[in-house]
Amino acid sequence: MMTNKLTRRQVMATAGGAALIGAGLKPARAGTVLRWATVLTASHPGVAMMEKVAADVRVKTGGELEIQTFPSGQLGSSRDVIEATSSGAIQMVDEGAAQFGQFVAPFSILEAPYIWKDPAHMRRALASPLMDDMNAQLVAKREMRVIGSTYYGTRHVTSGSRAVHTVGDMKGFKLRIPEVDTYRAMAEAWDARPTPLNFGELYLALSQGAVDGEENPLPTIQSAKFFEVQKFLILTAHILTPRLIVINEKIWQSISPKNRDILKASLAQHSEVQDQAIVSQEKTLADTFKTNGMTVIEPDRDSFRKPVLDSLPAKFEGKWGKGLWDKVASA
Repeated sequence: MMTNKLTRRQVMATAGGAALIGAGLKPARAGTVLRWATVLTASHPGVAMMEKVAADVRVKTGGELEIQTFPSGQLGSSRDVIEATSSGAIQMVDEGAAQFGQFVAPFSILEAPYIWKDPAHMRRALASPLMDDMNAQLVAKREMRVIGSTYYGTRHVTSGSRAVHTVGDMKGFKLRIPEVDTYRAMAEAWDARPTPLNFGELYLALSQGAVDGEENPLPTIQSAKFFEVQKFLILTAHILTPRLIVINEKIWQSISPKNRDILKASLAQHSEVQDQAIVSQEKTLADTFKTNGMTVIEPDRDSFRKPVLDSLPAKFEGKWGKGLWDKVASA
């Protein structure tokens, strides 16, 4: 894999410019570089997947496609790297599905609370024609295309000082959330205080008590070391998150059909391995955290689920489209 020399400053300077293909990148030919950015930390299974895809694609395209990986938010926050991919300053990004709802509203339903039964249900829907219209809109509106996805995990709440057993214990709880409207609505339904914060700033905010807690899948809590600065793990299982792998549309169209197929096949292969790693970690990490001193709580999940389902689907129906919730839930 090539040495990554692109800086965040270079990316953000290019992202707002007129040029759609940044940092001197030219249309696809021998040695085309695809810069892939993520906020995931280097120890996360998703980053291991990125590196495997990079090595695989380089070999199978004979060096015609070269993927550089930029983990740990090196090139900016979630919003920064999505915007940079849209502009062409970088070429690939992976992010939670709801982040793309800022451009095409129905995407946020893919990360809605309590919509998925299990990871297999999520996978079926993402592979169904339900995605075709969303993807077409993303291409048309922001020149980005979804070319793959991963299972990020089932999200749970952590707390620094407050034991939480029912939703009533969340009243006034300052909960860090991604900058996503459905997450805000969920926290408000719990009577918590939603607090958007960049992922890269979260560890420090938790350690200083600037927020009471956060919510993430267990492998992310592990890789970002949030267990070091949180006392309680509350197994709410409120969201199953798909991460979407997205490429700039102009660079996609410049890649040969053969190399597109190689890239998509590699993403499918290695994302399945990543998904298995996440599921495997989820089976053991709660016990690992308990061993490391966290108190693990099995809360009353119905008390968390009911206020969200009573309010959130109806609140967002106008943005998502009438009946979309039922179509996704039954996929």
